[in-house]
Amino acid sequence: MAPTKGSISIVVQLSLLLLGTVFLSLCVGAYSISFQEIISVLGSWLTAKEVDESSLFLIGQIRLPRIALGLLVGAALAISGASIQIVFRNPLAEPGLIGVSSGAMFFAAGFIVLKDYLPFDLGLWGHYIGLSIAAFLGGLLATVFVYRLSTTGGRTAVSIMLLAGVAITALGGGLTGVLIFYATEAQLRDITFWSFGSLSGSNWGIVGLLTVVITMAILGIVKSAKQLEIMQLGDQEASYLGVEVEQIKKQVVIWVVLMVGICVAFTGLIGFVGLMVPHLVRIYFKEASFAKNIVYTGFLGAILLSFADMVTRTIVAPAELPIGILTALLGAPFFLWLLVKQKSIR
Repeated sequence: MAPTKGSISIVVQLSLLLLGTVFLSLCVGAYSISFQEIISVLGSWLTAKEVDESSLFLIGQIRLPRIALGLLVGAALAISGASIQIVFRNPLAEPGLIGVSSGAMFFAAGFIVLKDYLPFDLGLWGHYIGLSIAAFLGGLLATVFVYRLSTTGGRTAVSIMLLAGVAITALGGGLTGVLIFYATEAQLRDITFWSFGSLSGSNWGIVGLLTVVITMAILGIVKSAKQLEIMQLGDQEASYLGVEVEQIKKQVVIWVVLMVGICVAFTGLIGFVGLMVPHLVRIYFKEASFAKNIVYTGFLGAILLSFADMVTRTIVAPAELPIGILTALLGAPFFLWLLVKQKSIR
């Protein structure tokens, strides 16, 4: 579908909001940096002009990779939520609520603990890749279990889906607890970091890896956008129109789990982004096209998580509030509101 003037205007507005959020995030923190200093540092990369070394390091090696990571993860989690809601044909579906994040978390924690027993050293990139694969497998197994249990005859029962998600989350939390019991002090610190969610472990290597994987996954989902739009009519109707429903579902689920898994592997559990953002997009933009909604959702998810990270870095400075706590405090009331709204519609 060709972009209209309205959709182009929305993208421009979201782009400006995103740019403003990035510059604001660069300015604020435990150590404040002026806007002029940021422009000077960014300009020095093009002109080779000498600037303050501490500001150059803070912006180039700490804040910029952290902001980039937040933008990537926010977009990925938001698009994952929107895609899962289409596949399950339920507006309450979200990777964290149906156990995907918990399954990914358990396998990631298992990798952290068990890799020390390997007879060889994986190295930095081996650690990154192994952690990503482990989180992907955990999320995939959780998704397959919930989907099989809650879907009958092509219809997904939301009550069973949410209950299965609760069960998977509880099981994943319990098994992760067993790993914590046997973990060393260093492993315990890593697992604790993952359980609360944080962007503090960012670097350009992680950003590069996530950029490749998340871009590939988003393109895979966008490629199936037209089929996903048709599937909103119902699986049977979509199959009559030539859509290979089960194949599209499997492809989208794999892309979603890949994105959620790699995000969990490097940032830990950050919940409710995939629930809140798609709903906000539907409420404020009222766009029927799934392809356009994906674009808006990606922008808004990136903005939301980047802004949330900025708040967590400043609200208790010089300490840092885990970002997963803030998104849970925002997302839980939002989820309850959605449940009440669904009940009133019935």
